[in-house]
Formats: sequence, structure tokens, C-alpha cells
Amino acid sequence: MTEKASNTPPQDVHMAKPDAPGQGQAMWGGRFSAKPADLMQAINVSIGFDKRLAPQDLAGSRAHAAMLKAQAVISAADEAAIQDGLSRIEAEIADGVFPFRDEYEDIHMNVEARLRELIGPAAGRLHTARSRNDQVALDFRMWVREACHRTAGQLQALQRALVAQAETHADTLMPGFTHLQPAQPVTFGHHLMAYVEMFGRDASRFTDAAVRMNECPLGAAALAGSPFPIDRHATAKALGFDRPTANSLDSVSSRDFALEALAAGAICATHLSRLAEEIVIWMTPQFGFIALSDAFTTGSSIMPQKKNPDAAELVRAKAGRMLAAFTQLAVVMKGLPLAYSKDMQEDKVPTFEAFDVLDLSLGAMTGMVADLTPNAARMAAAAGAGFSTATDLADWLVRTLDMPFRDAHHITGAAVKRAEQLGCDLADLPLDEMKALDPRIGSGVYEVLTPAASVASRKSYGGAAPDQVRAQVARWKDLLQ
Repeated sequence: MTEKASNTPPQDVHMAKPDAPGQGQAMWGGRFSAKPADLMQAINVSIGFDKRLAPQDLAGSRAHAAMLKAQAVISAADEAAIQDGLSRIEAEIADGVFPFRDEYEDIHMNVEARLRELIGPAAGRLHTARSRNDQVALDFRMWVREACHRTAGQLQALQRALVAQAETHADTLMPGFTHLQPAQPVTFGHHLMAYVEMFGRDASRFTDAAVRMNECPLGAAALAGSPFPIDRHATAKALGFDRPTANSLDSVSSRDFALEALAAGAICATHLSRLAEEIVIWMTPQFGFIALSDAFTTGSSIMPQKKNPDAAELVRAKAGRMLAAFTQLAVVMKGLPLAYSKDMQEDKVPTFEAFDVLDLSLGAMTGMVADLTPNAARMAAAAGAGFSTATDLADWLVRTLDMPFRDAHHITGAAVKRAEQLGCDLADLPLDEMKALDPRIGSGVYEVLTPAASVASRKSYGGAAPDQVRAQVARWKDLLQ
């Protein structure tokens, strides 16, 4: 994909000469007297991966041909022949019989060469007023735009699975952690709703990126625009863009739309990895919080007892490929002067691979979330471990005894230390031990020292109280309809 533009008037230049394309020379070969070296051909060719842009390339060519005819740049007869040929090419690609050939380098030249074989000289008029520079910028932008919309939809499917589990388990106690140490009791529903929020922001990032990239570069040609009376607004509208890009240099040289999409993907992958890590931890016998069915686990070739959360582990690992894709493209773009450079051919492989990985990871995570079964008894037992209601004791001292929080914090720390010495939980610490810390403490303190009471008291907006969890579930069910 290079900057060889065709701003030539609509004449059948070079059509019958021995070195015409298809007879031994590249589509851009008029300037050259010899073929590229084999190594040059090997490093230059991109059809092996950019054939994935065929749907976008055909759509762009259809819109461009229609605009050229409407602007009287090409005849109606030539436009009809071009449209018919493009339809035949589309059918060949769909049927798996299209002859992708390395000698034509990329998807653009492969389509044009095949179009020439199918309809003859009229095919040469299609490239009037455009370049492979704006052509690939268009195709890639359309592909990334579609990937952003698709990913946002997949994220919503994952959110629905999380919301369904959260609704079922709004009351299911579990420990909340900081530093992976028991901190305060929460519910399993509340924990899952945290990921609903994260993935909601991820979906909005992809949606926002799609809005920002929704400008059409076609018509920028190689880098300076076109002398032909083209209608860029018409092609933009035909291809679903809000408007044409406003600067021809920027149009062909920018890939920040892909970088933004990859950045959104990298953030999303970190969220997927965090949830995957929790699934891995929760499935260990030491935690035993959840179980996954055989559909999302594997066994061991030597240890018959094993049931491994491989799907979660692979989602966790694939986050690295998303991060690498963003870094790879950023490094490609960081030193390029305006406008197009062949370095930019390296934008597609990491982007294609990144979204393939993200598609797979989102599908696997959605399946795991729907599949998992919590062990409510095990989580409830763990919810009170590690003196997780200590903050509730401190809050009770503040509310009931009008004690400054820092003093309450100190007394609660002393209560925890005494409970450790006696080998009991705070809820089982004798009242006389409590009174030794502050004689004003009465038996009412025990009402707040259970995990259930602790969770029920967290009624602030967005808190862990079951009613708050249900309110957030209802809100997200409306948003995800």
C-alpha cells in the first residue's frame, strides 16, 4: 500500500502497451524498467493479511465509482461496468475462488487487476481521483470502526451475564478485599457489579472512538487532494461517515483512530485479566468460592484429580497481546513525517490480531460468567474472617458513644488484638473484655459485628447493601436493553 496516486484524466493510458499491468509489470510499473527483487517483493507484499479488508475495499470502490459518475468524471456506461465487475468480485471472494496474487501486492491492486480481467479498460477509470493512500486509510478506518461497534456489543453481552449473576446473588455474602486481605464484608452481587461498571466504561470508550474516527478520508488522494470535481461529502455519506476529513495530509498519514481503538482494547483487556485472575483464585481449593463446569475447564495428563480454569488463565495471558499491539503501532507511528510512509503498512497485523484476541477473550469471559456457580456457604464463612467487621465496631463507637473516629479506631485495634490473643472473632469477644477497653460499651455492640449486619448497613449510594446492589442491577438492566 503505497502513495502511487492516479490523478490522470479518464483516458485509457497504457492500456494496450506490452508493459500494461497484468502482462509482467506491477500496477505502478510505468516508471520502472525492471521487476522488484524477490526480497523486495517479499517485504513489500501485504495481500496475505490485508485481503481481510476486501469488504471495505469493495464498498469504498462502489461509492467512489458512483460519485465519479454523478460528477461526470466517468461515463454512466463505465460506472455500470465497474459496479457489475465489483459485484462479481464480491461473489468470487464469498465463494472462495477469487485469485489473490502476490504480484499485485495488496487488496487494492488485486481487486483492480481482477476488475480489469472481468470488464476490460473501463476498470482503469476507477482509480481516477484517488490513491492507495486514501484508499487504505478508508478501508482500515472502516474496519476499525466496525470492530469498535462489534466490541461494544460484546461488552454489553458480558455485562448482561454479570448483571444476571449479580441479581441472583445480591444477598450472597463474601469477603471484600484490599491487598488481597479480608477488609469488609460485601456481597457477590456487589463484587460482580464492579465489573459491570468497568466494562461499561470500556464500551463507552469504543463507542466514543468510533464517533471520533467517523470522518471519511477518501478523496484526499495521495496527500494533496484531487484536481477533479469530486464530491467528498457524497462518498462520506454513502459510506456511513458523518463528514469527510478536513485536511488531505492528515487524512492519509494519521492512524490515531487505530491507536485509540487499541488503547481502549488494552484497558478492556486489563479488566478482563483482573476478572480472570479472580476466577482463577476463587476456584482454588484454598478459596473454593466458585465452580466452573467442564465446558470451561480442562484436566491434567498426569494428575487425574485436576480441574484447571484454563479459559480464565488464557484470557489473563492474552491481555499482554493487546498491550503489545498498542505499543507496536505507537512505535511505528512515533517518528513518521507527514504524509504517508510505507511503515504504516505495519498498522494492520497488530490491529487485526488484537481484535481477534479481544473477540475471543470477551466470548470466553461471557461464557464463564454465565457458567460459574458460587459456593455461598464457603463465601459466607470467609466473609467474617480476618476481623472483617472491625470497621463496624469503630463506626458503632462513633455513632453510639460520640467518640472521635481516631479514638474509635485505636480502641477497635485494641479489641482486635485482644480477640487474637483469645483466639476468637470480634463477635465472640466477651462483653467484659469490651468494657475493659471502654466501660461505656454495651451489649448492643454485638448487633453490628456480623457480616450480614455489616453489609446491610452499607446503604450509601453505590454501597454493598443488598438493596443498593438491586438498585444498580435495575439501572443497568434498563441501560442494557
